[in-house]
Amino acid sequence: MNLSPDELESLANRFKILGEPARLQILSSICGGERNVQEICDRTGLNQANVSKHLRLLKDAKIVACKRVGVCRYYRVIDPDLLGLCVSARHLLQDRKILAHS
Repeated sequence: MNLSPDELESLANRFKILGEPARLQILSSICGGERNVQEICDRTGLNQANVSKHLRLLKDAKIVACKRVGVCRYYRVIDPDLLGLCVSARHLLQDRKILAHS
């Protein structure tokens, strides 16, 4: 892997986004479709202020987008590559657990 300093910085920033469990919970809760903040709170058990803060970071990173319907904002994942990375990481972790128990 021969990446430029700018590419490495970009990659590190993507991993920083994934480095927070609350953001992973939020992404997991909306990967199947749009949800508003209250629905995300209900699915994750996180409080509204925390969810809103993380959604703002995810939106700034262009991982999620939102649309306004009345007074509610509905969020959806717009970065399918990031979801694919999460699925791959999950498979890798599951494989490691299997190998560790052998």
